[in-house]
Amino acid sequence: MKPITKLAIAALLSGTALSGVQAATHPETGQELAADQTFTYRLLDDVSSFDPQIVEDVDGANVVRDLFEGLMNQDEDGNLVPGVATGYELSDDKMTYTFTLRDNAVWSNGDPVVAGDFVFGWRRAADPATASPYQWFVELMSIENASEVIAGDLAPEELGVSAPDDHTLVVKLTTPLPYFPQMTTHSTTFPAPQKVIEEFGAEWTKPENIVSNGAYVLTEYKPGERIVRERNETYWDNENTILDKTVGLIINDENVALTRYLAGELDRTDVPAGQYPRLKEEYPDEAISFPRLCNYYYTFNLSDSGPEAFKDPMVRKALSLAVDRKIITENVMAGGQPEAYSFTPEAVAGFTPPSSDMVNMTQAERDAKAKELLAEAGYGADNPLSFEMVYNTSEAHEKVAVVLSQMWKQKLGVEATLANMEWKVFLEERGNQNFDLARGAWCGDYNEASTFLDLITTPSGYNDGKFSNAEYDQLITDAKTAEDTTPLYTRAEEIIAEETPVIPIYHYAGVYMMDSDVGNWPVDNVEQNWYSKNLYKLAE
Repeated sequence: MKPITKLAIAALLSGTALSGVQAATHPETGQELAADQTFTYRLLDDVSSFDPQIVEDVDGANVVRDLFEGLMNQDEDGNLVPGVATGYELSDDKMTYTFTLRDNAVWSNGDPVVAGDFVFGWRRAADPATASPYQWFVELMSIENASEVIAGDLAPEELGVSAPDDHTLVVKLTTPLPYFPQMTTHSTTFPAPQKVIEEFGAEWTKPENIVSNGAYVLTEYKPGERIVRERNETYWDNENTILDKTVGLIINDENVALTRYLAGELDRTDVPAGQYPRLKEEYPDEAISFPRLCNYYYTFNLSDSGPEAFKDPMVRKALSLAVDRKIITENVMAGGQPEAYSFTPEAVAGFTPPSSDMVNMTQAERDAKAKELLAEAGYGADNPLSFEMVYNTSEAHEKVAVVLSQMWKQKLGVEATLANMEWKVFLEERGNQNFDLARGAWCGDYNEASTFLDLITTPSGYNDGKFSNAEYDQLITDAKTAEDTTPLYTRAEEIIAEETPVIPIYHYAGVYMMDSDVGNWPVDNVEQNWYSKNLYKLAE
């Protein structure tokens, strides 16, 4: 028998004995809830995977966060709250975490979630045989023997994570890491169902095969069309979940998505580039913009397959200087995105990126310096610089790319041709260094500067441009054990400004059209880790 939920109790007390949340009120706010608790939102592309150790895109992680639950979750403000773990203890030397797991967490097939499921998942993420795109994240967590396991020098069983019993998980680190608990909200650290993975192999995440432990289960997936997840009746906190279903509709065109939102087919969609001011005026309660912990940049291919011109930091610096970021943020995007003159967003906790020389120059001075540097590097009318810039298919990405190419053409005589690719092809081409200049973006995996600065260290799995600088690498390594990371992170940002392996364009804002009936969207969480179980739909 399904337990009587708080919502059902509220319905009974109000004299309405209807099923589910029909005519019920929210247990905390007292607001009347909609009878249909379905949240429908727009996805730009198919997600990369439903596998927590394989998924590598933000939209995919949002889906996986519904399907699976790790040790810790986040609330709407970004604070840590218990997930499968009810809490943890930290050793005196701050290098051993002991997590206590709740005894009522079960998989969607009824099996209990035990500490061994986390051990299996974490070993799987580090195992070279898995080829996890986030393998490097396990190393970043400073887990004992992670580097050796990832390199293939030690077996996955030697990773510093163990399960003394079903409800105790012990993690040993190589160095104190104060933000380690925050890292356990990342999908790479979620448990994995060993029996199911071994039975079905690569097809274990199909709706008919998948077993998960989150608040929702995957009930439908039509590639290129929709992803549907519905309430997991076995979830330990199901009685406090309000949304019954979350539907992601894959709509590549932002304007088509907006049209469908205005027609009432979507509860949330992205605001097309440049349209926020108009939409905010017309729909003041639905058009929203807030800071996000994400950056938007272009990365140079500095590998042997990249253009010879990009080996010269003067060329890279010239292209960066010639970008009028204000035009992009105010005229192209127009959604409250701040200009980016650092790789680390200013929204990050505990670190203020230093001001580069570029910040203190007018755009005219930047343009003049760009021409000077490019000429000094040997490029001009007699020897024009040319290259291809690639981005994944999106109207907003295309608009930014077009404006960048026009700026470089008009100011520097540079010929930049454009190429757009579907998401999965784009990831593959960029990951294989089959590009000259490629769009990049990163949303923090946790709220600390290293989640950005580690990306372009030599060993990083997401260093697609293959930038390599010994001093930079050492700074990021030293920061893991430093009591004061500010001078190290500051110098790292200075190296990025000097060497220009990337061109920061802007830092993200969450710019959405959101139905005013949707409750509890985490606008104050700069990481924008959202959980369907925390949302609800109000009655109109």
